[in-house]
Amino acid sequence: MPTASNRALSPVHLLSLAISTALLAPAANADFVADSKASLTTTNIYLNRDFREGTSSQQNKRDEWGQGFLLDIQSGYTEGTVGFGLDAMGMLGVKLNSGGGSTGTDLLPVQDDGGTPDQFGRLGLTAKVKVSNTELRYGSHIPELPVVKASDSRLLPQVFEGGLLTSSELDGLTFTGGRLDKVIDRASTNSEELILNSKNRRFAGGITADHLDLMGLDYQFAKGLTGRYYFADLDDIYRQHFFGLLASQPLGSGTLSADVRLMLSKDSGASNAGKIDNRAFNAMLSYAINGHKLGLGFQDMSGDTGYAYIDGSDPFLVNFVQINDFANADERSWQARYDYDFGKLGVPGLSFMTRYIKGSDAQIAGTNDTGGEWERDIEVKYVVQSGPLKDVYVRLRNASFKSDFARDADENRVIVGYTLPIW
Repeated sequence: MPTASNRALSPVHLLSLAISTALLAPAANADFVADSKASLTTTNIYLNRDFREGTSSQQNKRDEWGQGFLLDIQSGYTEGTVGFGLDAMGMLGVKLNSGGGSTGTDLLPVQDDGGTPDQFGRLGLTAKVKVSNTELRYGSHIPELPVVKASDSRLLPQVFEGGLLTSSELDGLTFTGGRLDKVIDRASTNSEELILNSKNRRFAGGITADHLDLMGLDYQFAKGLTGRYYFADLDDIYRQHFFGLLASQPLGSGTLSADVRLMLSKDSGASNAGKIDNRAFNAMLSYAINGHKLGLGFQDMSGDTGYAYIDGSDPFLVNFVQINDFANADERSWQARYDYDFGKLGVPGLSFMTRYIKGSDAQIAGTNDTGGEWERDIEVKYVVQSGPLKDVYVRLRNASFKSDFARDADENRVIVGYTLPIW
């Protein structure tokens, strides 16, 4: 089981500790070592969120800059019918600028005195066992599943702890199952209980769960057509069923793709958060041709409550975007998105994205009123194609958000990142 520490660790300390831990696994042999791999990911983020309204007692601006390091070491497996391995993740966040009442971007932890530490670090370990095409992993995870998707949009990713099993014994079919019982959020070093998200007071705040049980199936019916089903139970809070369909087919000179999702959520067990009743239907239809890609999205929340998910994680919704999730009770939202790849104009590595999302009929918690909201996002990204800085990327992100019932905000992010393969 991985442990979390409040003690700041230097990059050198994290590197040496993770390497030594991985290489001291029992029964290490040629496959265990020869099939291992390691990489160092660096992420530099400047984030500025300016709230355009609020009272004098509210924080009107969040502005921080930091540097993140993630050392990922993955071993191979020992020989034999049953293979054993051990993975290690060393993570370090470094403050470059923060303070003056501008904390809270989730780049850095906020201390009891309102300040932020100069650095914060974590070490995550994961033991793994593999038989044929079935693998059991116990320890630290960064899941990307419809029922739990770790957020990785800050210096360090959100990390869940527990056990996950993945099996691909049948051609085209993948089974996933397991239990997660702790989480370390993006700007934290502490392993904590799972908490229900209560954005816009959709549910009571601070409701915790002992664990999340999950299972799911992904089946490829044919090339370009995959069906998905997942089930999850957040102990004594909610139970969810997810149905999804991913399709991609050539159409004319381009490619038509569809991503259709349906999540059914109900309170379960002791119903510690009260009533949860939500049906979230959402879909994105896209067409790509000659570097252009146009997408149209639709998201509909029905039932008596908003969408339920674990606090700090990313809800698996097509209209979850840079600032907002458009997942309030009865809310219906549309998205128009446009992407362009400048490689078609002789500038490989440069891309552009913009999208506009409009939500309406959202039930405002604690009232009989409804409201609307919208968000506009713009992103420019460039990946260096050659030379000593090859694969370094720069992302410039801008968002504007306006709402009848939540705080308006304008946000800018500058992100510079690189992943260095070590071996």
